[in-house]
Amino acid sequence: MATDAAALADELLDVLGTEAPLEATFMGIPGHDAELPDLGEAAEGRLRARAADVLTRARASDDPDRVTLGVVVQQAESVLARLDARVVEFTLAFPMEAAGIKHLAFLPQLTLPGERAEDDFLTRLAALPAFYEAVAERHRRGLAAGRTPVERMVHGAIAYLDRFLAQETPFPQPLTGDRAERRDRLVAGEVRPALVRYRDFLATEIAGHGRPDDRPGLCWLEHGEAAYAALARMHTTTEHTPEELHQLGLDVLEGLEAEYAEIGGRAFGLTEPAEVRHRLRTDETLRWRDADEMLENARGAVARATAAAPDWFPRLPKAECVVKPVPAADAPVAAPAYYLPPALDGSRPGTYFTNTHEVRTRVRFIGESVAFHEAVPGHHFENSLAQELTGLPQLRTIAPVTAYGEGWGLYSERLADEMGLYSDDLMRLGMLAADSTRAARLVVDTGLHALRWTREQCVEFLRTRTVLSEVEVQSETDRYIECPGQALAYMTGRLEIVRLRRFAEAELGDSFDIKDFHGVVLGGGPVPLTVLGDVVRAWVASV
Repeated sequence: MATDAAALADELLDVLGTEAPLEATFMGIPGHDAELPDLGEAAEGRLRARAADVLTRARASDDPDRVTLGVVVQQAESVLARLDARVVEFTLAFPMEAAGIKHLAFLPQLTLPGERAEDDFLTRLAALPAFYEAVAERHRRGLAAGRTPVERMVHGAIAYLDRFLAQETPFPQPLTGDRAERRDRLVAGEVRPALVRYRDFLATEIAGHGRPDDRPGLCWLEHGEAAYAALARMHTTTEHTPEELHQLGLDVLEGLEAEYAEIGGRAFGLTEPAEVRHRLRTDETLRWRDADEMLENARGAVARATAAAPDWFPRLPKAECVVKPVPAADAPVAAPAYYLPPALDGSRPGTYFTNTHEVRTRVRFIGESVAFHEAVPGHHFENSLAQELTGLPQLRTIAPVTAYGEGWGLYSERLADEMGLYSDDLMRLGMLAADSTRAARLVVDTGLHALRWTREQCVEFLRTRTVLSEVEVQSETDRYIECPGQALAYMTGRLEIVRLRRFAEAELGDSFDIKDFHGVVLGGGPVPLTVLGDVVRAWVASV
C-alpha cells in the first residue's frame, strides 16, 4: 500500500470527508456533498481503522516530504482522538460541536451553485430523519454507559430546536425547477417531524439524567481524563500536560498586568489593573448601542486592515471578506464571532459573523480586535491564502489544525497594533481583554476537564480575570464544557508563532523581513506547531 506523502494525504482527506461530510463541503473536499455522517458504532469502527492504517504507514514512510507527513500524522491522530472521546454521545447544544445542532446551524448556510449541488442538498435533507435517529441512539448508548451530558446543555439543545422549528423557512436557499417544492414537502413531511421526535426524545429520555453544574468536565466520566489529554494534544499540537497548560495561562495573565496599567492610565486615568478591568466590565457607555453600530465597526476594521496589508504580507487573498450577523436561530448559544472560509469555486466569499444577540449587553471595545482575529489579517488571510496554494495535496491547504489557525488569529490581534490599525486606546484595551480571555481559557478549560472545577468556578474566574460581559461569561463557559480542549489552542499557538518570530529576528538581524516571515508562516497551509518550527528554522538557514 502507498507510503508516499501525497497519496497518504489524499487518503486521509477522504477519511476526514467521511467523518464530517458537511464540513467537507464547506472546505471543498470532493465526494461527500450528498452525505451526512454515519454515527453508527460499526461505521465509526471502520473509520477508525482507516485512520489508524494511514497513521501507521505515515509513521513508517521514508518520503522526503516531511512537512506533508507531519500534517498527515497529526490529522490521523486527531481523528482517533475525536472518535475515542465519543463526544457525540454527550455533546448536545454547542453549534460548532454538537452533531444534532451543527447540521441545523450550517446546512442553511450552504450555497448551491448549480443543479447538482441543489440535488445533493435535497439528498441531505432526505437523510436527516435517519441521521437524527442515529444521533438519539448514540445519546442512549452514552447514557447507558455513564457518558452523560451536562443537564443544562440538554435544555439548551431543546431550546435551540424550539427556535429552529419556529422558523417558517429554516432552509432558505433559492432552488430551481421543482426543487423548492420538493424541499418544502421534505421539510414539512419528514424533516420537521424528525426534529420534533429528537426534541421530544431529549425532553423525555435524556433530561433529568444529566450531570449537574458541579461536575461539568470530562474528568467526571470514565476514561475522561485520558480522553481530555488526547484532545488537548490534538488541539495544541504539543505534548504539554493539562497541568502545564493551566500554569501557562496563569503566567500569561500575570504578565498582562503592566499593560493594563499603562494603557488603562492613558484611556481612563486608572493604573490599577483590576480597576481598569472593572471599568471595562461595568461602564454601560462601553456597550454597543445597536446591531448596526457593531456591524459598522467590524466592516471599518476589516477595510482598514485590508488597505494596510500590502506593507506586511507578500501576497493577499483573492477572495473578498464580508461581515454578517450570526443567524438569529444560532445567536443565543453561538460564539461572539466566527469566520466561514470562502467557497473554492468562488460562489461564496469569506464571511466574518459577529453576534448581535442581546447586543446592548456586549462590550464595544473588543470589536476591532475580534475583527482582526476572525477576518483580516486573521482567519481570512490564513484560510484564503491556503486555499490558493498550488502543487500541494489538498489536505495541506485545508487541514483543521486548531493551534495553527487560532494561534495565527490571536497573533493577528497583536500584529494589528504594530500595523497601526486600532483606532484608539480603548480598542487597544480590547486587545488586552482578548489576551486575558485566551489566557484564561488555558486555566478554565483545564480546570473544568482535568482539575474537577465546577461550572461556577469557571464562571467566577472569567468574571474576575477577564472583561467578558455576563452573557459572554455564561456562553463561553458552556462552550468550554461542550468543546473540551479547543480553547487551549489560541494562546498556545500565538506564543509559538511569537517565539519563532523572535528566533528569526535574532538569527537574521538586519536581514529579517516581516513580510517574508509572514509569507513563510502562511505559505505552506495549516501545519502542526512542531512542523511550523521546522519550516521556520529551514527558512532562516536558507536566508
